[in-house]
Amino acid sequence: MKNIEFDVKMTAGTLFDFKVQHAYKQAVTILATCAGFVLWFLFLTGQQTSLLYPILGSVLILYVPFTSLYNSFVQVKLMPGFQKPLHYRICEEGIEISQDEQTQMLAWDQVMKASGDRKSIFVYSTNRAAFIFPRACMGDHTADVIGMIATHIPPSKMKIRY
Repeated sequence: MKNIEFDVKMTAGTLFDFKVQHAYKQAVTILATCAGFVLWFLFLTGQQTSLLYPILGSVLILYVPFTSLYNSFVQVKLMPGFQKPLHYRICEEGIEISQDEQTQMLAWDQVMKASGDRKSIFVYSTNRAAFIFPRACMGDHTADVIGMIATHIPPSKMKIRY
């Protein structure tokens, strides 16, 4: 298979999508959101009349999206690595990342998992850290990138929606 190359300029929106997708895969986030809806339900059905219930419910429901959005804007603005585009080269050896004069290689055996949604593909190097490949940046190479990942990662570690 041939090498696939593309550039990614990280945006707050792309980073926000990753943070929200990652957060809502964790049980504590799902439970907190459900608890927020339960508190609202109790208030709206008249079982609890204290205004504390909808206030606390709103906090539980909105905390993750708002903190993720804020952190995304701050990270994109303050992190030097996000100020310039990252160049990715996906090849048989792994994923090569370069910016300015620095180059790093992530070998395929170091990839923990790959997932994705309709906007981006996420290739995890640790449980919390991932390379984000926005589909818009990959353009016509999206299918090739997914194919290359699929040939080097076991199906049990790959959850990419087309």
